Amino acid sequence: MTPLHAFVRPAALAASLCLLGAAACAQTAKTPKTQLWIDLSTGSMAGMPEMDMPVGGGLMGMMGGGRAPGMAGQTSYGMARGMSIMPPRIIDIALYNSLRPGVEARQAIPPGLRMGESLPLLPPKAQPAERAEPGDVPEQYSREQPKGRILIYWGCGTEVRAGQPRVLDLARARPADFAQAFAGRAVPERGARVGPGHALYPNERASLTVPRDGSLVGEHQVLGEGVPASMRFALASAQDLMPPIDLRTTGRVQDSMAAQWQSVRHARAYYLHAMAQQGDDMVMWSSAETPDTGMGLFDYLPNATIERWVKERVLLPAEATQCAIPKGIFAAGGRDAAPMLRMMAYGGESHIVHPPRPADPKAPWTPEWAVRVRVKAHTLAMLGEEAGGAAPRGGLGTDPQESAPAAAGRPADDQGAAPGPLLNPGSLLRGILGR
Repeated sequence: MTPLHAFVRPAALAASLCLLGAAACAQTAKTPKTQLWIDLSTGSMAGMPEMDMPVGGGLMGMMGGGRAPGMAGQTSYGMARGMSIMPPRIIDIALYNSLRPGVEARQAIPPGLRMGESLPLLPPKAQPAERAEPGDVPEQYSREQPKGRILIYWGCGTEVRAGQPRVLDLARARPADFAQAFAGRAVPERGARVGPGHALYPNERASLTVPRDGSLVGEHQVLGEGVPASMRFALASAQDLMPPIDLRTTGRVQDSMAAQWQSVRHARAYYLHAMAQQGDDMVMWSSAETPDTGMGLFDYLPNATIERWVKERVLLPAEATQCAIPKGIFAAGGRDAAPMLRMMAYGGESHIVHPPRPADPKAPWTPEWAVRVRVKAHTLAMLGEEAGGAAPRGGLGTDPQESAPAAAGRPADDQGAAPGPLLNPGSLLRGILGR
């Protein structure tokens, strides 16, 4: 993959501590000897009941950020950063213990998680391939000048605003323009840069996802050779898996389409993004008040970034419950290229450091361990159907492997045929880039 934006890689102990909390950097440059990263993600398909289905190719593999082998409900480390909807709840845990790096450990969990007494943390078998960052474009797309245009619309409202769309002609765009079109706003990755010294969950021994009513609220403890005996911590409701986003969409593609949702518990902000292919062109719209493709926003965001981007109206505030998509911007594609809408609810991140930072800024402080928890929820909907979440017939950007899961539980349409497969964003990008 060819990265289209820069991201920070911790190169020193002090930098690592900064990743776990800016307040820590103000007082000390010492890094906790043991660090734990926990990423929690909740995914759903708007208008469809939750289903326990295998993770695989097509839409499920693309949305989950990769393929996970084996039985239904399995996950693999790194999926929490993606847009997985099958399985709907993902936990990623990465432990780095500098006292005994790369040694197996386990995390004792509360009974409410309903996944046993503990989760095994195992070192990876091999150094994993570097994960694509939000906004990255496959390397093969940068080898040749693509064709088509990207039409960018933005802002909630029933009518297209003056000055829109912003048009990028890919056949004439410079490399910098092309990069900006796909990257846009993004933040440096703050997750664990996994290597042989880490211990992970999920892993080859345990990879089942969280039960529907499972909860991480309660006492946790990390146990293992060299792990500090004091590494006990409690997670509260704000650090738990978020509930699914209850999104409803209405309206035809020829008209302004409405998106409405119930407030998501502990959500700090929201973001909506829709796209559709229209011949060689790609039409993109976002709920932001800024002209950006928004591809870099489908990820965890730091609390300070969330607050800043809410003020800058890049993200919708926590009290928002509706947003209108301007009239007719997706109409040219017809029914066979109906737009796909993705929505994020950002839960923010929490930091636990032991011992806590002293109140006296001059007092010495040597943290033993630190925990960082990130939380988000996301959902996917197909626009242009009054039911919200029902998919149109297959067309450009579809994948035949997606037909069975997409059509499950839905009635035949007015022509007597079962609805077609869901649109695949990866296929949409391949289409616009002439692949």
